[in-house]
Order: sequence, then structure tokens, then C-alpha cells
Amino acid sequence: MPTVILTGLPVPGSPLADELRSLGFEVRPAAGPQDAAAALAAVPADQRVAVVDSAFVGHVHALRLALTDPRFDACAVTGALAVQPGAREALDKAAAAPGDGPDPYADRLAAAVEAAGTAVQRPELGTLVAAVPATSADRDAAVAAVAAVDDEAVRLRTAVKSRDGFFTTFCISPYSRYIARWCARRGLTPNQVTTASLITALIAAGCAATGERWGYVAAGVLLLFSFVLDCTDGQLARYSLQYSTMGAWLDATFDRAKEYAFYAGLALGAARNGDDVWALALGAMILMTCRHVVDFSFNEANHDATANTSPTAALSDRLDSVGWTVWVRRMIILPIGERWAMIAVLTAFTTPRIVFYALLIGCAFGALYTTAGRVLRSLTRKATRTDRAAQALYDLTDSGPLAEFPRRLLGARGPAASSVWIAAFGAVALIGFALSRPYGDPALIAVAVLYAVAAGEAVSRPLKGALDWLIPPLFRAAEYVTVLVLAAKADVPGALPAAFGLIAAVAYHHYDTVYRIRGGTGAPPHWLVRTIGGHEGRVLLTTVLAAVLATRATDFPVALTAMAVFVALVVLVESIRFWVSSGAPAVHDEGEPA
Repeated sequence: MPTVILTGLPVPGSPLADELRSLGFEVRPAAGPQDAAAALAAVPADQRVAVVDSAFVGHVHALRLALTDPRFDACAVTGALAVQPGAREALDKAAAAPGDGPDPYADRLAAAVEAAGTAVQRPELGTLVAAVPATSADRDAAVAAVAAVDDEAVRLRTAVKSRDGFFTTFCISPYSRYIARWCARRGLTPNQVTTASLITALIAAGCAATGERWGYVAAGVLLLFSFVLDCTDGQLARYSLQYSTMGAWLDATFDRAKEYAFYAGLALGAARNGDDVWALALGAMILMTCRHVVDFSFNEANHDATANTSPTAALSDRLDSVGWTVWVRRMIILPIGERWAMIAVLTAFTTPRIVFYALLIGCAFGALYTTAGRVLRSLTRKATRTDRAAQALYDLTDSGPLAEFPRRLLGARGPAASSVWIAAFGAVALIGFALSRPYGDPALIAVAVLYAVAAGEAVSRPLKGALDWLIPPLFRAAEYVTVLVLAAKADVPGALPAAFGLIAAVAYHHYDTVYRIRGGTGAPPHWLVRTIGGHEGRVLLTTVLAAVLATRATDFPVALTAMAVFVALVVLVESIRFWVSSGAPAVHDEGEPA
């Protein structure tokens, strides 16, 4: 159980001790700094410990934000400081020599901990109160300020993301926050709600796979309910501050698993009615994944760059100052809320083919809109990309042994503006040749080798060019589309579903890489990338299999399935090991960027 050291003389009638116990803390009194230091020494070093001034007046949620958030080693508000084991040494040193001053003891400790080099998170309180009054009059005023603000209303409001899509903001969050509170009061965790959302989506996919109208209607309703639960899990995490390493992994991956499983369900349902839409399902998955890679790459490339002062950014800022344009711009890119609502409604009332046509058109427009804006920003901005950003882009390329060879042979060279154009040449050549040549043409192997060489040359220099963030999505498009084209041209039963499975497994690896980088722990270990071949290795292997099995095309689906199973097993085992380990970041994903 975490411990609170309540410092100073008790204040008659103060509810503070009971409030701290309600937050799950054991309360230990300490009259002065020396007593507090002794009480701290008695608390095991592997436990969370807090120091709170006994004269503290404020909302319970202000204390909750300062004392219970698991994401930060040290966190403080006026009159209260909490540290986790990672900052315990700094707190002990501060307690040994806190110094004198007019500030409350907890505030002096927080300042000393921060001065020693440990970051102290100070949450935004807004209208919440956190104060240590010096006089009776000040205390009366602080108590009145606490009474004037509804603590629970603030907690519910801040459980909802401040920036979200139109559909989520106005059609889901007004009631999902109350579902989150209901879950919290019954002891449910965000991970349980996330899992329930996944199960609901999988049942929806199963209903869609029936190919019956009742199944499509049920699938649409269940998909919407799954999205309500998807919003609820994040709101529950923010409402109760239940952030966890497992939650980060589940929330980061289950959205894609739900959506892509639903695509497969629609394709299976259409096949029952004699309509083969596997190519459309695969195309939708490819488009969605590439679009997200564009978002992730652009954000990582500019994560720690200087402020964007380009004319394009200035225009965007001006548009953001006009309320209705903000919602229009969020809606036209078809974010997850609008996208799932569209899929659910069209599934219930139309056919899978129409669902995929609408999805491809809508997402293609959104991808073009966002990518064009980012290209303009990149070309007009004046910024220097950091080594961290260049490394993140390289990790996102998923370059394997073949692409590494030029880098090792030639060594690290200076930045070159041609990197993105080399990558684009290789990707366009590969896709163009795959589209134009018959299935099994051995010449495609030579083009795949050329693609590997171009990919290696593109990443042989630090990726610091203005448009180098386009390189990862170019590689994703080249690999995914090549697999799609070869599976479609094989024209044998099972080829496209097998390709769907292979790309789903590889896409999971790419999403896993993104979320590890975003969590601050870096990309997956390089042995993993080498083991599954890197993007260029998988492309070469796929083209070789197509050529070797040209006269036995019915074996091609088996080969793709074997690749999918191998990639999925290797990636999932390592991913699960990482995300459930203590070294993973305690974060909660705030949702996809688009």
C-alpha cells in the first residue's frame, strides 16, 4: 500500500486524512521535517510515497492527479508531492536537507527534487483548488472556492479527450463518460473494457461473415457499440488514472485488430453471396495502414524540430481560429469515429462491396488532403531535423539485411536531398512492374533486387531531408501493394485471403514499432527485423515464390500463409514479451492521429 507522510500540526475538522485514505494511501503523521525524514526512511524504497501538508485545502481530484498518476516518477501540486521508486533517492536526499523558507514543506521538497535533476510533473488543475492557506481567512476562502467547483463534474469532463473527431465528441462522449464512471465504481479496469470492445468487434465481424441481412444489421450495431467501449476505456483510464503498460499495448493494437477483422468478416460474408471483395478488403487495409504511417512518420520527423513558421502552417493556424472549419477539417479526413460510423451504417443497409468502395474513396481523399498539407509544410518550413528524428525515421523504414548492406559497405554519409526520390523510384518501379507483367514473370525478381538496392541507398544517409518522412510510407506501399498484386494475379482460391493475413501480420509489426517509438523506448530489437527479413527481404521472397510457383499457382496461397504464420509468431511473441515487461512505458494511447 502506498504511504502518505502528513506533515505539520493537525488541523481540527480537516477531512484531509480521510480523503487520502479514500485514495488508497496509508497515512502517517509527522510534526516537522525531521519527523518526516524519519517516516520516509521507514517506507520501503519500492513503494510509492507522498508528502502532503496537513493544512492542505483542495479538491480530492487535485490530490488524485498529484499522488496517483503512474506515468510520472514525481508529481506535485501546491502542498503535495508524490514519487515512485525511480525518484525515491532524490526525495530522500531532499528530505535530509530540505532547507528553510516560507513555502510549504512539500513544495520545498518538490523544488529540491527538481533541482537535483528529476522531472516533477505538475498537472493542469484548471478550476480545481490546491492550496496551503497561511491564515484562517485564507483557509475560509479556499474552502469556499472548493465548494464552488463540482469536483466530480471536472473529473468527468477531463476524462474526455480535449481534441477529438466530430462524431466522437458529439455522439459518443456525452454519454460514454458516464459509462466510464459506472465501470470505475464497479472496479472494472480499462484493460477489461478494451478487451470487451475487441470481443464485441469480433462478434460483429462474425455476424458480417454470415452474409445475411440480419447479420449485416447486427454487425453494424455491434461495431458501433464496440466503438463506444473503445472510447470508454480511454475515458476510464483518465477518470481513474489507471494507466498501465498492458493498457498501452492493448489500446495501441486492438483498434487495428478490430477494424481489419471486420474487413475480413465483410469479405467472407460477400463470398457467401458469390461476390469476391477480398482485393477491396486488402486495398482498404493497405490504404489505412499507409495513411497512418504517413501520420506517424511526419510527427516523428518533427517531434523535436524547431517551430514551424511556414506559410502553410500559418494558414492552418488561422483556419483553426474559426470554429466551424476545425470540425470540417477533422471530419473530411475520416477519423476513426466517422469511419466506423460510416462502416456500421453502410454495412447494415448496403453490401460489403459498397462499404469498401466508400471506405477506399473516403480514406483516399483524407490521405491525399493530409499528405498534401504536410508536404507543403515540409517544403516551406525552415527547420533542422535532429539525430533523434532521423533515427526514428530509419527505424520506421523497417530495413533488413539487404537494405543495410549499402550502409555498411559505404559507411554513414552526409544527408542527401535525393533519398526520398531514390525510395520513390524503387517503390514506383516495383509496383509498376508488378502491375504490368504477368504473374510469375522471373524478371520481377530482378526488379525486387533493384528495389532492395534502391531502398538501401535511400537509407544509407541520415534521413534529415525535408521530405524524408515520406520514405517509410513509400516502403509500406511498395511491399503491401506488391503482395496484393501478386495474389490477385495468381487468380487461385485462397491467394487473396492469405495475402490479407500476411499483410495484417506485417502491419502489426509496423504499428508495434510506431508505438514503441512513441512510448520513448525505441524500436524493436534489430534481430527481430532481420529475422522477418525487413521490408525489402519480404518483397524479394514473395517475388521469388511467385516465380518458382508460376506453374503451380495453387501452392502460392500456402506459401503466403506460411510467411504470415512465421511473421505473426515471431512478432507477437516479442511484442507480448515487451509490452508486459516492467520496462515498457506506463502510458495510455490517446488515439490515432487522423
